[in-house]
Amino acid sequence: MGWLLLRSLLIVALAAMATAAAAQNGPTRFWNLTRNTITELHLAPAGTPDWGPDQCKNDKDGAVESDERLRVTGVPPGSYDVKLADVTGRVCIVRGVRIEAGQSSRSRRKI
Repeated sequence: MGWLLLRSLLIVALAAMATAAAAQNGPTRFWNLTRNTITELHLAPAGTPDWGPDQCKNDKDGAVESDERLRVTGVPPGSYDVKLADVTGRVCIVRGVRIEAGQSSRSRRKI
């Protein structure tokens, strides 16, 4: 899979993460909609270099396989830059991902 296509799919997966669990204000989750295993996922307040902890450590095996959902912790609603790494070591940064409690949204924008 080409890196540009992977990056586009990550946009969709990150939009799914921004679904901070519908009306019940449940946990925020990242949904890996790519074919690649994600081994690192960090968030930083948009426009800052302040990357938070690796959210993949919240998973029992430390990675998020294709179509798997990962609970994201310690992230209040707001705008974030998201940095991901896959099992091959490729890194992708998506800027300005909006996380809103109790809202569900999807995006199909491409980079």
